[in-house]
Amino acid sequence: MSLLQRISTMCVLLLLILGTYHHVLSSRSSSSSNHFIQVQLLGMNDLHGQLDKYQNVLGFKAGGAEYLAAYIKKYKQENDHTLVVHAGDMVGGSPPISSLFQDEPTIEFLNLLNVDIGTPGNHEFDRGVTEMKRLIQGGFHEKTGSFKGSHTTYTSANIIDRQTGNFIFPPYAIKRINGIDIGFIGVVTTETNDFVLPENRKEVKVTDEVKAINQAVAILKEKGIKSIVILAHVSAESNLKGLNPEEELVKMAPQIDDEVDIIFGGHSHKYANAVVDDKLIVQSYSYGKAFSQVNLSIDPETQEIVKKKAKIIPTFHHQIKPDQETITFLNKYKDKMGSYANDVIGEVPHAITRKKNEEGESPLAQMVAETIREQMNTEIAFVHHGGIRASLNKGNVTMEDLYTAFPFEHRVVKLQLTGKQIKDALEQQWIEDRENRLQMAGVTVVYNVEAPVGSRILSVKDQNGNELESSKEYTVSVSDYLAAGGDGFTAFQKGEIIKNGPSVVNAVAGYLQEKHPSQVVKQ
Repeated sequence: MSLLQRISTMCVLLLLILGTYHHVLSSRSSSSSNHFIQVQLLGMNDLHGQLDKYQNVLGFKAGGAEYLAAYIKKYKQENDHTLVVHAGDMVGGSPPISSLFQDEPTIEFLNLLNVDIGTPGNHEFDRGVTEMKRLIQGGFHEKTGSFKGSHTTYTSANIIDRQTGNFIFPPYAIKRINGIDIGFIGVVTTETNDFVLPENRKEVKVTDEVKAINQAVAILKEKGIKSIVILAHVSAESNLKGLNPEEELVKMAPQIDDEVDIIFGGHSHKYANAVVDDKLIVQSYSYGKAFSQVNLSIDPETQEIVKKKAKIIPTFHHQIKPDQETITFLNKYKDKMGSYANDVIGEVPHAITRKKNEEGESPLAQMVAETIREQMNTEIAFVHHGGIRASLNKGNVTMEDLYTAFPFEHRVVKLQLTGKQIKDALEQQWIEDRENRLQMAGVTVVYNVEAPVGSRILSVKDQNGNELESSKEYTVSVSDYLAAGGDGFTAFQKGEIIKNGPSVVNAVAGYLQEKHPSQVVKQ
């Protein structure tokens, strides 16, 4: 054989060997990918006890416990390796079917869904720390009797008991699914420090979210956990294509340990499905009108998440049949509510919306402000928009409608405040980059949002056009929530309560009965 033939033969053999080796590598790679563990996470946030209320998404009806349950059950059936999670505010600001029963129905519903793991949001604190613990851990309430509590595992890495310095809930939880250990860490927004009433704030403190997450991640890494998911009741948003991500959770993502792969958000009631700093951030609106589906591919050898993908799935009514088990459950509580919820209080000639206009004013909030000012016989009234959760539709208004719109059990109080204290309260509408506009009656305010925080109020005039005098005392109607410094309006705490009034619900009911009486004749 000639030298040229030998070289040619050797080249052919080399190519065959390399080709065979490449095929082996490709086969191993394909084989390895086929052996990745497929895990599905189904996530919810900001349900707010909306068990029997429906929403509109993209022009279609969505939401309601019976439809959310149908979707969750359907998707669980499609993947045996599924965990159901939530990112807080499951209760609080709830309609009567939940709130009239201390929000126990919502916890029962989450038990029906077999939610695996969750974290508290700021509204879980609405009735105090003790009541939050009772709902989750079980206990007795004088209105509802004994309650077994939640089946869900709760975690929070940044809610600390002030007296003991210990965590209120475990800072992390580990769930094993198909041989894979997945670490979950819960956190709640530090804005909770503003939203929680002072008496509850004395019990707990909410620490920095990023620091708390990274401390918990370090512990999980020491335990060998490499698949880590954050349940964050912290706001996030993106467009429907996953572009232009923003809000607090997006700002935090680059500061969070890179071992974290998935972050479920909440709090802002918006849509998010975006990747930031190689971390997948999802948030599925609110009120059960959508849920997050996150599909993970996990390498069983390294325990690492090697692929992640998410969809935000609206709970459209026209695409699924409602869950019958949940319908039976809802009917039980509807029967318990009785006829009281259906009592017609008034009849409004047009819809009164809670939505703010371009000037930041809400027609419904304005109506409430005028109502409590008149009923408490004060010069001025202030209403915080966050206490109003639904609009009033045209036509008959029932007690259920009022409890849905005003679910927080707030009462009206009459304060004495100086002109300076009123101005100080108005300055607290802006805290850093956050705006929280008060609705008001009896005063006209001129402000400059371009001025530094704390010096934006240019003038405050009474209804006669006179500038408020700094040292003069004025009578002011507010909710007891605002009077206690709620929503960060600590200036109201300096006022003296000189009269206690009705609940906000009863105040509005009285207004409707007087101004817009119903034509319905009671039998």
